[in-house]
Amino acid sequence: MKKQAKLNQYDKMTKTPVSRLILGLSVPTVISMLITNIYNLVDTAFVGQLGTSASGAVGIVFGFMTVIQAVGFLFGQGAGSILSRALGQRDKERASVHATAGLLSSFSTGLIVGIAGLCFLHGIVMLLGSTETIAPYAETYITYILIAAPFMTSSLTLNNLLRYEGKASLGMIGLMTGAVLNMIGDPILMFGLNMGISGAGLSTALSQLIGWLVLMFMFLSGRTESRINFASIKKIRPSMVWEIVSTGFPSMLRQGLNSLATVLLNAQCAVYGDAAVAAMSIVSRIIFFAFSIALGVGQGFQPVAAFNYGAGKYSRLRKGFLFTTATSESIIVVGCTLLIVFSGSLIGLFRDDPDVIEIGTRALILQSIAMLALPPCMTTEMLLQSTGKRLHASLLSSLRNGLLFIPLLLLLANVRGLAGIQEAMPISLGLSLPITVPFAVGFFRRLPKEDKEDNDDNSLKE
Repeated sequence: MKKQAKLNQYDKMTKTPVSRLILGLSVPTVISMLITNIYNLVDTAFVGQLGTSASGAVGIVFGFMTVIQAVGFLFGQGAGSILSRALGQRDKERASVHATAGLLSSFSTGLIVGIAGLCFLHGIVMLLGSTETIAPYAETYITYILIAAPFMTSSLTLNNLLRYEGKASLGMIGLMTGAVLNMIGDPILMFGLNMGISGAGLSTALSQLIGWLVLMFMFLSGRTESRINFASIKKIRPSMVWEIVSTGFPSMLRQGLNSLATVLLNAQCAVYGDAAVAAMSIVSRIIFFAFSIALGVGQGFQPVAAFNYGAGKYSRLRKGFLFTTATSESIIVVGCTLLIVFSGSLIGLFRDDPDVIEIGTRALILQSIAMLALPPCMTTEMLLQSTGKRLHASLLSSLRNGLLFIPLLLLLANVRGLAGIQEAMPISLGLSLPITVPFAVGFFRRLPKEDKEDNDDNSLKE
């Protein structure tokens, strides 16, 4: 029975029409991301009721949360890519060992990050770009995030492992559980129990713990192809952990640069006061919410790319890349058009402050226009990482929020002031497209023209 289930999962990943498979895997991922981002927006709106400084604190802490996300994606994407290619080659044991190694590494690293953060709390908050008026709120909020750090990192890792298995719906259940509980907990703890911003932090910590338990249950209850168990722990070798880290490094680099970019952005905005910090924080949340649907489609493509690359189904890889790019671009066009039309009203929903609205509206319009260049870049990065092209994936991951954005931010902030800060991200997005395209073209030129023969008698020919 277990063997048959394994074969059915293999057939699903290698025989289902590519467009239908990607959309099927995308739906739970998109739902998860929408729910999570709705929570982020709701959290921003709730905290905004405490004042502009409290609203700015959310942006400050968000910069640190990208560090936590970087750890989770490092081990999740790294182990997940290896796991999926192993399942494509029908090596379930190798997949299980790498899944277990990824989880343990993620939890341990999250624990180290949390302890270190609590030891240097004030310094971290100020390093993240806080002002003296924002710092008390940020320190209170981030304390709960640091306590929950190991569960947050490993939850992201578990979710990525499920996605790469083609079981995104199971990951959706875990993430949605945490996000929904968070949205319910925020108003109860913040206002019902008069805990203020402490309530927002406690709600986040508790919901992350519960979400982690749900995700762990998926692996321990036999609902997955790979297994996380003590038998796999005994087989873990340092070389496996290195393989996971090197494969997941593009994600770590991307998320790490996101964190650095957020810190630098907050620091540059702080020169112009709490309103500027709050405005750019709100814009970041709105933009990511709009992009989450397109990103979800891209994440639905990742397990299809890794699994079929491992199985030697190269024609499906080509079809999947084209379908994902076109679908994501269509979503971005519609979403960004709406953001441009309702830009001022959207900013006002989160903070009814004329300065915040003025600063945020211009930044939101510029970033919405530039987002049109993002889908091809995103799909190419995911393609290269999912197929194990670590060096090229790392280079592309460093572009938008690193090699391009950081120099542009520092230069434009010095030359054009606040207007330059608003313009730095849109320009970096636009410049990343012509750099990315040659990488995609080169990959497909080197990819074999013919699929590998499927020698398993139990598997139907495509």
